Amino acid sequence: MSYNYINKIGKILCIGRNYIAHIKELNNLKPKEPFFFIKPQSAILKQNEGPILIPKNVVAHHEIELACIIGKKLQNLSPDKFGPKEALDAIQGYALAIDMTARNVQAEAKRKGLPWSISKGFDTFLPISPLLSKEIISDPYNLELNLKVNDEHRQHDLTNLMIFPIHKFLSSMSSIMTLNPGDVILTGTPKGVGIVKPGDLIECWCSIDGKEVGGSHMKFDVAEKRGFYVYHEE
Repeated sequence: MSYNYINKIGKILCIGRNYIAHIKELNNLKPKEPFFFIKPQSAILKQNEGPILIPKNVVAHHEIELACIIGKKLQNLSPDKFGPKEALDAIQGYALAIDMTARNVQAEAKRKGLPWSISKGFDTFLPISPLLSKEIISDPYNLELNLKVNDEHRQHDLTNLMIFPIHKFLSSMSSIMTLNPGDVILTGTPKGVGIVKPGDLIECWCSIDGKEVGGSHMKFDVAEKRGFYVYHEE
């Protein structure tokens, strides 16, 4: 398993609210069309490169997700002609990722009608696995996503619960901005998101028909982020 794909990453785009049960647990509205936000490359954290860092006074949530690594240029695609087969052909491979979210920072920004990029963009807020090949993951909708905090198994749902399938949101994204080889698309998180604090241990993996996918298993300690940022709610 290799992390070489990370050196070629362009954009990191994240689909929001793509699982019904997760929408309900956060009391959000179901979107009529796919929507997405951006995480910076500087948020990437590879296995064995240190802990997930939580800034002071931040309430951080874990969100386990399947990531698609784009392998072809996708631009202004017709939703009627870009189907499941074309979407899978356009994907280089997959990865398992944790979309860490500063939930209280995000909630305040939403209340004020402000962008909430900060809540998604702290350093280490995107733990991600090595590349998982399409030979290993032949069907991205037959994948169980798993995440534990300490000994508590919090997230464990199948990717076939996605509201918007991959071809749907890739064509939608491509009508807004060109997707290039190396771009990473996070596909949304299932239910079970929750708080992680300094001192916790996060463990995640994905499995197919009950068998763990090799290279997907990751463990990260959680620590307090040192520095000048401290969250103060107004």
